[in-house]
Amino acid sequence: MQHKSAIVIGAGIAGLAMSLSLSRRGYRVTVFERNERAVSASIRNFGMIWPVGQPGGGLYERALLSRSIWKEVCRESGLWCEEAGSLHLAYSDLEWQILQELAAAYEGRRPVAAIGAAEACRRSEAVNPTGLKGAFWSADEMIVESRVAIEKLPAYLTAKYGVVFHFNKAISAITHPRVFSGKESWSADEIFVCSGAEFETLYPEVFAENFFTKCKLQMMRLKAQPGNWRIGPSLCGGLSLVHYKAFGVAPSLPRLKKHYEETMPEYIKWGVHVMVSQNAEGELTIGDSHEYGLAFDPFDKQFINALVLDYMKSFARFRDWALLQSWNGIYPKRTNGEHDFIYDPEPGVTIVNGLGGAGMTLSFGLAEEVCAERGV
Repeated sequence: MQHKSAIVIGAGIAGLAMSLSLSRRGYRVTVFERNERAVSASIRNFGMIWPVGQPGGGLYERALLSRSIWKEVCRESGLWCEEAGSLHLAYSDLEWQILQELAAAYEGRRPVAAIGAAEACRRSEAVNPTGLKGAFWSADEMIVESRVAIEKLPAYLTAKYGVVFHFNKAISAITHPRVFSGKESWSADEIFVCSGAEFETLYPEVFAENFFTKCKLQMMRLKAQPGNWRIGPSLCGGLSLVHYKAFGVAPSLPRLKKHYEETMPEYIKWGVHVMVSQNAEGELTIGDSHEYGLAFDPFDKQFINALVLDYMKSFARFRDWALLQSWNGIYPKRTNGEHDFIYDPEPGVTIVNGLGGAGMTLSFGLAEEVCAERGV
């Protein structure tokens, strides 16, 4: 039997997800990555698989499918993951009202609940009890160490499915069935372009015409907590309520957003919403901010990091706040509200992009959908 072949361009999470889905369907897959390893947004994040932030209409189900694939991949490859769940914390009556509205809206459809302050503190010793009104608990969320996972997944895909990776090989042109890197070329039946924020090289006119920009975020990592202390679920402050579309079902949310705009204008201006996850080593990843445009100052803004830390100290208590490192990441973002971009610029070529900041949460599920819709 002659197996079909596929080329995937990009070894970030979207490219790895497409490689897995294609391989599971019997394709011979070759992946090209311009760097010696993936170094962009796929490793510069919280490592959160985050269904709680996804609205209905298929995105929540896509996130759950992604989570199930992550669990399978982590189990088979020996990668660490933790089904930690998440807590959104309320320190004002309005925030607490919204969390109760969310629990009522999703009752019976998601594993969530509005819980009292005492129960929230029981679930996580890292929660600041002072002034706490209550919390919104979700059991869906999982954490992986993205830096390790994205680096190790190519070896897993090669060992299990025979996927061939070409690192340090930038594809500069495509004319189906061939892709080109300088004078070298390769061919395949199907070509998938998963280039993330580096969308100026291949089909730049397509991206220019389809509502794309970029988002820069700033993040930090704190040193491993002493004594193997764990925070349990990922923690979020009230600002996250105005960031995720899933929370738009709460009738009181517009009032909260207006309140933040009036009382915390710098946080709204720089798109700061504050959350924390913990990796296997006990290190805490915290952030983040959101700046939009096509080119950015390459240097971090210290005042943004200060905003994040100041707000986090209002709802979290850690045993060690020592800073290990800080960084920024850049990901592609649709400006028309769409959650992804699946487009065929020519027969046999498919662009998979536009997942915004939800690549870790949605890519595996999206790849399955792309393959199913195209009869792959």
